[in-house]
Formats: sequence, structure tokens, C-alpha cells
Amino acid sequence: MPHSTAPGPMRPEEVDEDGILPDAPQQVSDHTKEEGKTDMIDSASQSEDSTSEAPRIDVNVEDLFDDADDDEEDEFSGSKVLNPGNESSPPEAPLPFAQSAKYTDPEVMLAFYQRLFPFRYLYQWLNHSMKPSNDFGHREFAFTLQNDAYLRYQSFPTGDLLRREILRLNPSRFEIGPVYTANPRDRKTLRKSTAFRPMAKELVFDIDLTDYDEIRTCCNKANICHKCWSFVTMAIKVVDAALREDFGFQHIMWVYSGRRGAHAWISDKRARNMDDQKRKALAGYLEVIKGGAQSGKKVNVKRPLHPHLARSLDILKEHFQRDILEDQDPWAEPEKAERLLRLLPDKVLNDSLRKKWDAAPGRSSVSKWADIDALAKTGASKTLDGRALLEAKQDIVLEYTYPRLDIEVSKKKIHLLKSPFVIHPGTGRVCVPIDTKRLAKFDPLGVPTVTELLGEIDAFDEQTTKEESDVKKTQDYEKTGLRPYVEYFRTYVAGLLREEKGVKRERETDNAMEF
Repeated sequence: MPHSTAPGPMRPEEVDEDGILPDAPQQVSDHTKEEGKTDMIDSASQSEDSTSEAPRIDVNVEDLFDDADDDEEDEFSGSKVLNPGNESSPPEAPLPFAQSAKYTDPEVMLAFYQRLFPFRYLYQWLNHSMKPSNDFGHREFAFTLQNDAYLRYQSFPTGDLLRREILRLNPSRFEIGPVYTANPRDRKTLRKSTAFRPMAKELVFDIDLTDYDEIRTCCNKANICHKCWSFVTMAIKVVDAALREDFGFQHIMWVYSGRRGAHAWISDKRARNMDDQKRKALAGYLEVIKGGAQSGKKVNVKRPLHPHLARSLDILKEHFQRDILEDQDPWAEPEKAERLLRLLPDKVLNDSLRKKWDAAPGRSSVSKWADIDALAKTGASKTLDGRALLEAKQDIVLEYTYPRLDIEVSKKKIHLLKSPFVIHPGTGRVCVPIDTKRLAKFDPLGVPTVTELLGEIDAFDEQTTKEESDVKKTQDYEKTGLRPYVEYFRTYVAGLLREEKGVKRERETDNAMEF
């Protein structure tokens, strides 16, 4: 087993757990340099005349993924012999799992990659075909190693070669970048720098609960609970509806970040090929909440409401009553209630509400919200404009429920985003896809951790006799709670491949008719 050069496992508080990695500089620890392993670091740190650039790999047919069932067994069984005779090869047999092991242990990470990570489907998803193509071969991957060294511009002709390198390096996590006009490993050999540029990438969106800290009352910072997870549920519903109904995208996958958020990956070809200007425009279309924590009114939308906003309000109104007024109780404290009053349009009504609430300390947000209409109907204010009050209440609902997106992540193809199914370094949970048809039942705190999964494999094997094992070859992921997530991913990828194949056939037919 390869020895880690890490001075020790990363502590959760040191990890930027949901971070989207931009065009970041590489980092080389002194310990890594002493071990003489700087050749693994981003080749941008090498001199222009360096010859240590990764060599091209001749791909054999047996290296490529295909549809054969025995390939799937090899992928998940962990028993496949890789690079025999090479000292840097990964272990040839599955690593034993100690019950006392922690998710930050390198041995645990290696066992996960070896036995559970769905490399086959990741390859098909990013390649958009069963046959190798530049969609995968020119794709950038970035690895964060156990010693925090960061490798950029990694690329692989096939999914099997990606798997081999991950098993060799055993990164704590890895990110997915764009497809470039040339192989990322060859970028320094190009005569013109403009010949190397990002050409395509999935359209992505990021939801992070820290952006809700000013309105959620149950948790803050990296902490989450079932109450505040409802903000993510609301955001997914609204953004997913807009992407499908307003833009016609079909291949949208939501992925749990592992702790406090979710990422959307839109894989439609039209989305992947969007330039940065179009990405920026689409992100702006979805951006409604504007302004920092100390700013005033955050929602300023035109009337009549755009159909997207009208639909969003219809989706969100039920959540506002239950998840905001009841669970969050956002205006229980007097200073928070003052924030609500500042969002209402009539001074006389505000004074009447303030007097009522001062006389009844501890009045709930449910009651305070009902008081607005109750006092308005009494005619307490002769200057009150009913339509202005209705619009103000709509804006308040949007401010407390509408998605708060990290828009910068969506604007450029160059951004790197954490891969689905990696292990979150702060919690040990797997970054699993979210089935939007069962969105209300998704429990972020119930997502399995890597140590739980490896323990489930051992428990399954202990209860299965050799005869039973010989009759039915069960892949390791099928023995664990990861199974429904892998099967969802497989179904999603299969749908994408069917469409890509149909588009290719249509293009070939069109070309055949030309003369």
C-alpha cells in the first residue's frame, strides 16, 4: 500500500468543505518537496523546458470501459490487478477495514475508491458516449492529495486510467473542470497560448446554507439540521422548475455537497456548449436576492410579476407558512420584528403593529404575520395602499424563501466543482445525487459515511456463505446504503447517453443527405 506523505489527517475545521475551486494556484508543502515528489504537482510550476510533463499513454482495447457485465464487477470488486510489477501500483486486493478507522484515514479513502466509487458511470457521464472521446480526454481533473498538495490540469484518455491514477495517488477529493480545446497535459507545448482554452462544461449552480445565515435561526456557519435543510429543498424546487420549464433543459442532476449544500449539474449539450456570456445571463435570470447582510430591501422586482417569479411564489407559499413562520420563527425577537416592519409600505400600519407586539412579548412569527392583514382590515391607516401591501408581502415571502445562489460559480466554464461521490473531508459523508422525485424525503444527516459503508460490506460478507456468493456475484456498492444513489446515477447517465446517441444519429443522417 502506498505510504501517505501527509503530516497527519486534515482536521474538519481546516477544510473548505463546500468550496468551489477557481483557477487556483498550486500548493507544494515542504514535506512533499523533501520527499522528491514535486513532479506530481501542477505542471505549471515546472520550467518551460522541463521534460517531466506526463507522457502520452497508448490505450489498449482492454483498458476501455464497455457494456460487459464483467467490467462492472471488476470496477467495484476492487480485485482487479493494476499495473503488475509497478511499485507505484495500487494494492491488488481489497484493503481490510478496521472498525476503529476514521474517515480521514488514507486507508479508508483508498478502500472507498477501490470498492465503492462508481468510476464507470462517472466516465460515461463526462464522456457522453461509450467510446472514448475528447469530451473526456480533454477534460481537466484536479486532485487534492492527503498532504494538501493540489494537482491541476490532470487528464486521462479513459475512465479506467482515471481510476488507476486515483488509486495510485489516493486524493482526499477531486474536482471536475472544463473540456479544453486541447489535452490539458499538452497545454505548455502549444505554440499559441490562445490555442488552449475552455471549450465546454456542464452548467452548474451552487447552494450553500451559509448564505442563509441572516434568516435561518436554527443553525449557522457549517452547522445544519432538518429545519434549515428546507431552504435547500425550496431552492432545488425553484431552480429545477426554471431550468426545465423556462430553458428546456432535461438532464439536471442535483448532488448533496456532503455537509451544508447542493450542486446542480446540467449536462444537456446546449448547456455544456454555452459561452460565459450566456451563462452569466442565465445566472442573472435566476438571481433575485441581492445585497449584503446589512443592506436594506433585498427583493426589488417589477410588476406585473414575471411568470418565473409567479411560479416560484406558488411553489414557495406553502414552505413559507410551515418552514419559515413555524419552524424558523424569524421575527420572534424585537430587533428581527423591526426588520419585518421596515419591509412594509405604510408608517401608520407599522406603528400600530409595533404597539401591538410590544404589548405581547413572545408573540410568534405566525401571529405577527397574521396581524398585518388583521390590522390592515380595521382601517387603522387611512393612507394604506392595499396593492402596495400585497406586493410588499410577496417580496417578503421571496426574501425569506427564494434561492440564494453563489452566482459566480455559474458564470464561467473555467470553474472547478467537486465531483459527485467523493467523500466530504469534514463529515465523511458521500456527495450523493438527490432524487428530485423524492426530494421531501432526502435526509442530509442520513447520508451514509464512508466508514459506515465499508462496515456494511464486511457485515454483508460475514452473513453470506461462500456458496451464496458464488451463485450471485454482488458488487460491493450493492451491499451498502450507497446502492440507491449509484443506481439513480446510472439511470441518469443512461438517459443522457440515449439522447447523445440520438443526436449523433440525427447529425449523421443530415450529413448523408448532403450532396
